[in-house]
Amino acid sequence: MEISHTIINLIIFVLAIYVGYHVVWNVTPALHTPLMAVTNAISAIIIVGAMLAAGLTEGLTGQVAGTLAVALAAVNVFGGFMVTRRMLEMFKKKEPKAAKPATAPAAGEQA
Repeated sequence: MEISHTIINLIIFVLAIYVGYHVVWNVTPALHTPLMAVTNAISAIIIVGAMLAAGLTEGLTGQVAGTLAVALAAVNVFGGFMVTRRMLEMFKKKEPKAAKPATAPAAGEQA
């Protein structure tokens, strides 16, 4: 009995979702920013694969799916970098607010 490639790919996909869920939800907050950086790098690799799929596929369906994969992975990468930048800004020291300079009283007013 031979299992079809579609079933094998579906099993791998479901296992990847399961493992990814448990990896992400068990991360401590201190490690969340490095995890986001690694996720962005993986998504960048996915973009390369999606571009290959879009460019080397002969059928229209494969080209559309590859182009859609490139677009979705690009949104994921840029959104991940924006979130990472915002998270890193939370750790920066806040500069004290400058005091307002004293203004001279207007004509006719007493100081």
